[in-house]
Amino acid sequence: MGRAAEMLGTTPAFLRALGEARLITPLRSDGGHRRYSRYQLRLASRVRELVDGGTAIDAACRIVILEDQLEEARRINEELRSASETSP
Repeated sequence: MGRAAEMLGTTPAFLRALGEARLITPLRSDGGHRRYSRYQLRLASRVRELVDGGTAIDAACRIVILEDQLEEARRINEELRSASETSP
């Protein structure tokens, strides 16, 4: 957790808060250490940007979740559009 916090320029408490907000749930190593994926670190970085801009952490987490859902919907939409253009 300390290394992830250092990479993001934040504190371990910030990362714990993201876990409490249920934005990210890191895996645990055999020794019990939290292990964050690149995706989770990207989400945490975006939340940090919003919080640094004055957004409350709970609101920032919700914004990031919605942004992520929108990106996924756009990706699916593009795949469906491409598939329909290639079918007879």
